[in-house]
Amino acid sequence: MRHSPFTAVYDACVLYPAPLRDLLMWLGLSGLYRARWSARIHEEWTRNLLKNRPDLTMEQLARTVALMDKAIPGALVTGHEVLCAELSLPDPDDRHVLAAAIRCKAEVIVTFNLKDFPVANLESFDIEPQHPDEFIIDLWDLDQAAVLASVQKHRATLISPSMDAAQYLNMMLRQGIPQAVKVLEPFLMII
Repeated sequence: MRHSPFTAVYDACVLYPAPLRDLLMWLGLSGLYRARWSARIHEEWTRNLLKNRPDLTMEQLARTVALMDKAIPGALVTGHEVLCAELSLPDPDDRHVLAAAIRCKAEVIVTFNLKDFPVANLESFDIEPQHPDEFIIDLWDLDQAAVLASVQKHRATLISPSMDAAQYLNMMLRQGIPQAVKVLEPFLMII
């Protein structure tokens, strides 16, 4: 298995929707990059999910968090909190994400909220904010077979309900990654 030193920190907003979170986990397991997050990032996405999904319990989400942390050893960034006070972002509540990225020497913060991580504020740290669609396209350009394998594994885990490949791509389109879906469409027969 490959072990790339390239590192990406997931912002809470990309972990909030389960389908995208699961795909990013499978991609993180591919070895194309090192996936990272922090306890505070976990707290943020789980808190928001509980607020909007009363059918879920904290116990269920705590299990998901534990499984994520176990699946990718070393993914949980610690010791970054002391950096927050010195960082400047439009929303001070996002400084912990940048601090985690700095601490683990990430090259990318994967986020839907690009405006919250202006390039000018991140460039001195050699960190780039990337929309998850752009991030997946970059992975596709790097290794199509690894991305396809991750997509296949992700779809295979969907059993309640199960989905055919077209349904899977429609679901991923609703996750806000249209370019990734577009490059995957020609491979419908093997997804």
